[in-house]
Amino acid sequence: MTNPIRIIVADDHPSVCLGVVSLLSAVPSFAVVGQASDAQMLAECLDAHPCDVVVTDIGMPGLNGESNAISLLRRILRDSPRPHVVVLTMINHLQMLTGLLQLGVSAIIDKRDAADSLVAAIEAIGTGRPYLSGHVAEMVRTADEFPASRAGVLSRREWEVFQLYAKGMAIHQIAKSLGRSGKTISTQKRSTMRKLGLDTEAQLVEYARQIGLT
Repeated sequence: MTNPIRIIVADDHPSVCLGVVSLLSAVPSFAVVGQASDAQMLAECLDAHPCDVVVTDIGMPGLNGESNAISLLRRILRDSPRPHVVVLTMINHLQMLTGLLQLGVSAIIDKRDAADSLVAAIEAIGTGRPYLSGHVAEMVRTADEFPASRAGVLSRREWEVFQLYAKGMAIHQIAKSLGRSGKTISTQKRSTMRKLGLDTEAQLVEYARQIGLT
């Protein structure tokens, strides 16, 4: 008998988590071995329960007071051996979605498509191609130009600056907080916006809202 696919589910909305667990538990070849409501709990769950697949939102409380789970996601995808990652999200920002793919996630599922696509996404893991649910695939198809390599993939320091700026801190305040020069912080902010395809402050605010920073 083939061993079931071991899955951990993480989402900070209890109703979403419950629905996903119920959906996946109904599949005989799947076994949900853990649940988490934030990145810290997910990290502890990963340490306690070996798994094959992590199904997770990224707009949930992160590690060390962060407002999203990107740092943990980077760590999961960097380590070896590592589980496959299926991102379950409402984010509709093309550069961000592309950045997730370039980090190495196995699938991106829009929450509106979860009932129809989540099981298929997990079953498709191992085919060598990322699985995109309907709304995500449509966004990629209708884009004028698919982002260039590494667009949307921010360095750790860029993420630090972006998160603090999104929370309302001024450049000089971020510089003092992180022990860097104002010029360096300004450069990292511009680099962040360029990588994410953000041209205006309004776009930055909206993007930060989408991923749970504000």
